[in-house]
This record gives sequence, structure tokens and C-alpha cells, in this order.
Amino acid sequence: MKKWLVKQIGEPKDVLHLVESPKPVPQEDEILINVKAAALNFFDILLCQGKYQEKPPLPFTFGSEVSGVVVKAKEGSRFKEGQRVLALPKLPNGGLSEYISVSESSVYPIPDSMSWNDAAALFITYHTSYYALFDRAGLQEGEVLLVHAGAGGVGSAAIQLGKAAGAYVIATAGGPEKVQICRELGADMVVDYLNEDFVEVVKKETNGKGANVIYDPVGGNVFDRSRKCISFDGRILVIGFAGGEIPTIPANHVLIKNYSIVGVHWGLMNRLTPTRVFTEHEELMNLYEQGKIKPLIYKEYSLEQVPQALEELATRKTWGKVVIKL
Repeated sequence: MKKWLVKQIGEPKDVLHLVESPKPVPQEDEILINVKAAALNFFDILLCQGKYQEKPPLPFTFGSEVSGVVVKAKEGSRFKEGQRVLALPKLPNGGLSEYISVSESSVYPIPDSMSWNDAAALFITYHTSYYALFDRAGLQEGEVLLVHAGAGGVGSAAIQLGKAAGAYVIATAGGPEKVQICRELGADMVVDYLNEDFVEVVKKETNGKGANVIYDPVGGNVFDRSRKCISFDGRILVIGFAGGEIPTIPANHVLIKNYSIVGVHWGLMNRLTPTRVFTEHEELMNLYEQGKIKPLIYKEYSLEQVPQALEELATRKTWGKVVIKL
């Protein structure tokens, strides 16, 4: 079988090698999967560069989200041969491989109606956004939700989930192309932050009350400006810091405006309460089959085009998810 290996630390185009390797042999608690599609994430680039917090031993294969068909499962498993699934392989044996062997606890069923690309692109972004909006923020029907970076992976998921819950969704995006994407995703109002001040738009749309929930994967100045348009009893969700700057939080402002700063660490929740993740996965599959959510996919690449795909991802000019079709 073919798989990508990172043999030394450096830029992906310099350190990635497509090699022939024997199929993995599943251990007692593992399932053998024939991979049909894999999603790339920005942290895959950081892994190659040695800049990510997790530093797997060399050589390693990355790829944290895949979809495929069960080839082999142990007797008594909740999965059977031929079943369609998505999986979260762990380093150093990631998903950019024609076959993977992965712990059964990291495998989830998918419906027949779901494409391989959608399945590979769905898990991290939609689970993160679902956990953030409903478990952490308690988003309610009729509330105003402001989603930053709405054309990104988690942002696009947050727009769709917010609309599915009956929220009024305002999204921010940079440039007319990404603004149009947010509209197509269902956002009620889209702010082009290159030309408009989202604070003023939110205040105008809410008659000065502000957004009840703000979904922020950007950080930095975006977070600081968001504090100016959060409502009384509002919740600002700290998803990440794609802007590169980690903001500081003035406690006196939190007190005066009576809002909450809510951290969202989905990965830790997944490790501590995996049964909750299985329940939320079923809910997401139901939403998919109802047509209320569908992953935003920027482009599909072949297995041989992984270095090219990572170079494009590194420009941060992509939107949604980048998918590798095997």
C-alpha cells in the first residue's frame, strides 16, 4: 500500500515521501480500515515543521481525519466488515495511507447518504462547533450568534449549526468571495471585515443590544473588538487564535457588561467524556441526513498531490476543508 512519511523535520514539500508499505496488522482493540478520503488541517503543516505541541517520533504519517470501509474487526466489535465509517487515527500512524489500523474507540459510523469527502471533512469542525454552541454556550432559538471567520472550517460549521438551532446568524469574512460563501451557508447577515466594522453592524442589527453568543476562532484584535458588541449575559466562545495573537482579558470589563468568556477545548472533553462525543455524533448524523449541515470543502486532491495541497493550505487563502481522495 501507499502512504506518506515525514522522515525529517522541515517544509512539507522537502520532507514528505510517498512510500510503499505493508498493510498494518490490527491489534486486539483495533479496526483495519481501507481509507477512501482524508482531510488536511493547518496543524499538519506545523507537524512537518516541528512547530506543533505534539512531536511524534520520526518517521511518522499525519492525517487526523479519514473516512473509509471496515476491512477487519475483532469478534464482538460494534463494527462489521464492509461498514462505512469515519475515524480519527493517532500519530505516528496517521491517515494519509491506503489502509490504517485504529482503535475502535476512535471510529464512528456514517450513513449511506454521506459522501466519503463529507465524512472525512466533518468530524473535528462540527464536533468542535456543536460542543461550543450547545454544551458551552447554551445557544437558544431566537438568539443572535456572531461567527468570526465564517468561511473557515469551524466557522462554516458554526453558521450551519446556529441556523439549525433557530439563531439569527451574523458572520464575518474577508472579501466578496468568502462573504458569498457565508451567505450560501445560511448566514442572515455577512460583514466583510476588510471594508466594514462588524461592531457597528452587530449593534445596528440588534438595536444596540449586541450578540448573545460570539464564536471566535481568531483571537487578537477580533476578540478585543468582540467585547464591544457582546450583549448583557452574553457568551464569548474562545475557539482558538488563528490570528496569531493571544488577547488579554480585562476582568473589570467582564464585570461591568456581565458577560462570560467561555473556553472551548473539545479535544480534552473528548478524552475525558468520550460517551458524550458518541451521543453528539448521532445528533450530527441526524442533522446531516435532514440536510441541515454539509461540510464546506475547498478542493479535492489526489494522494499524490498532498504536498501541493499543503502548500495551498499554508497560504491561508483556502476556505472550509481541504480533502485528499484516495
